[in-house]
Amino acid sequence: MQVIKTAIPTMPPGPFAQAVKDGDVVYVAGQVAYDGEKGAPVLGDIKEQTRQTLKNLKMVLEASGSSIDRIMKLTCILPNFPTDYIGFNEAFQEVFKGPTYPARTTVQAGLLGGFVIEIEAIAKCD
Repeated sequence: MQVIKTAIPTMPPGPFAQAVKDGDVVYVAGQVAYDGEKGAPVLGDIKEQTRQTLKNLKMVLEASGSSIDRIMKLTCILPNFPTDYIGFNEAFQEVFKGPTYPARTTVQAGLLGGFVIEIEAIAKCD
């Protein structure tokens, strides 16, 4: 098992790994709209936060030898579901082009720090 860490933080500090790679699979911890270069959350609307969250997810995947197009499963957390669902899907489809999408579960749950989206992933890697 290998712990994955990016050069720029993709999430607020805490007692967890950004991702863990085991064989040819990487398990990415829940990413949020955190700007690691500024060391602060991006507290925009659902589209802005989704874009930053997916940017962070991409960075972690690339650090593990994977990529967005190798994602097998996503779990997405939206505290303001169903209100933010349409905007989330619009930003989501800027990155994930159909007709083939990864498997995805979207749930409603609370998030801390003003975040309105969190995404965790399981992906294949080299």
